[in-house]
Amino acid sequence: SAINPLIREEKGRDLAWMLLEAIDKTKIVNLKRIPGYKTGKRYVFSRYDSGAISINQFDDGRWLFTQNTLSSLPNIIEELASKKSLKTDDKGAQFIPWHIQLRQQLPEPLRTRSFLLENWKWLGILLIIALGIVADKLTSFLLQFVVKRFRQTTKTPAFKDTPTDMLRPLAMLIMAAIWWTGLNLLALPDQAMIILLVAVKVLAGIAGVWGAYRLVDLITLYLRHQADLTDNKVDDVLVPLIRKTLKVFVTVIGITFVASNLNLNVSSLLASLGLGGLAFALAAKDVVQNLFGSITVIMDQTFHAGDWIVVDDIEGSVEEIGLRSTKIRTFYDSLITLPNAIFITAKVDNMGQRRYRRLKCNVSLTYDTPPDKIEAFCEGVRELIRLHPYMRKDYFHVYLNSLGASSLDVLVYVFWETPDWSTELRERQRFLLDILRLAKAQQIDMAFPTQTLHLLTTENDPAMHDASSTGENSSVEALSKQFKDSAKDIVMQSTGVDKKPPPVSF
Repeated sequence: SAINPLIREEKGRDLAWMLLEAIDKTKIVNLKRIPGYKTGKRYVFSRYDSGAISINQFDDGRWLFTQNTLSSLPNIIEELASKKSLKTDDKGAQFIPWHIQLRQQLPEPLRTRSFLLENWKWLGILLIIALGIVADKLTSFLLQFVVKRFRQTTKTPAFKDTPTDMLRPLAMLIMAAIWWTGLNLLALPDQAMIILLVAVKVLAGIAGVWGAYRLVDLITLYLRHQADLTDNKVDDVLVPLIRKTLKVFVTVIGITFVASNLNLNVSSLLASLGLGGLAFALAAKDVVQNLFGSITVIMDQTFHAGDWIVVDDIEGSVEEIGLRSTKIRTFYDSLITLPNAIFITAKVDNMGQRRYRRLKCNVSLTYDTPPDKIEAFCEGVRELIRLHPYMRKDYFHVYLNSLGASSLDVLVYVFWETPDWSTELRERQRFLLDILRLAKAQQIDMAFPTQTLHLLTTENDPAMHDASSTGENSSVEALSKQFKDSAKDIVMQSTGVDKKPPPVSF
């Protein structure tokens, strides 16, 4: 058929009625007298001044009315306008197209052709446009009222912020439906019909996709509210994925609808993808890897939205986990997008999964601090740890750990159980300030790097003369014995000789 596929359905109904009307006004068809042969020459049903009704067998073996017959039908109908149907029943009236029934009811002046179209069609175009716009505005107003009432009555907090124009696409769909129906009533010329119908169908497709997007947003709002009520963080990851998946699905359906209405053969397009399967597979390799990467993150629960993670040299908080990529907000407030494929093999350090936050530092005391005070100071710091609410009580270490170049270094090795970094910083400051207050209260001085220079003259130094004069009389053995005895006395006072202290317990 030479009829444009974009209007074949609309045009086909009119031509089918014209053909039936012409046949009924020409002669009664006796189906029993139609020959049963499957091959033959073109058969002419009847000839008119305006043309002829004939059928012909085409290459595919089907018998169809010829193109000349279809193009002549409007003129044949005009030629037979004064004749009545030869059929006694009135069953054919139910097949009369709406625009013909409407035209028959109009006065003659409106059926007169003034400029390209009959007058009633120009009026019809203006009326249809006006009706569509009025319906759009009225429906939008009513839907906004419905949404406002819904926001006031809903018990779900997530729906309280629903935009008032949430259902705006529905009004556009109603407008497109009115225009679509109106164009079918007008029976415009083919070219005008093609342009206008395609425009209306594209508008309907856009409105449908937009409306489906809004519906998906509404569904995900509810799902996110439900996810916030649970402690399971997997829900927080799945909700954005479901939202994006549904929107991709809606987009594909919308593109397919618009493509089919633009006479694009979707089946052939998909078939061509099958022919180029290898090239398509290579091009889609990254897409598949990213998809499996997102599945890996969800199944393994590698991280969740809000976690502080380190991936290679990238560090920041996870903002969103998508089907293709994950967005990380760095501590410089920049946004990094990582393809999910890297999470299949990359080493991810999830700082957000830490149970405790550690502090390891040295508190430097001056060398003139007595040992007893050092021990008392360490015990005082341990008591601070026991009293601070966020600190871990079952594992910590506070000991004199090293003799530095300019200080006695006390190791402080502690942990906090805090929900976030901000709380950790606050508690860390509180603990360190309490250490300073404790040292000040007990008159213990903190050390800092210093150097002391001693200037000696060998001529006047009595120590040098004593060393040289008694060097032969003092033996290493005597000095060693003196130091050993002193060490034994110290151990006897601290732990006792041959007494092994039990392991540290908390």
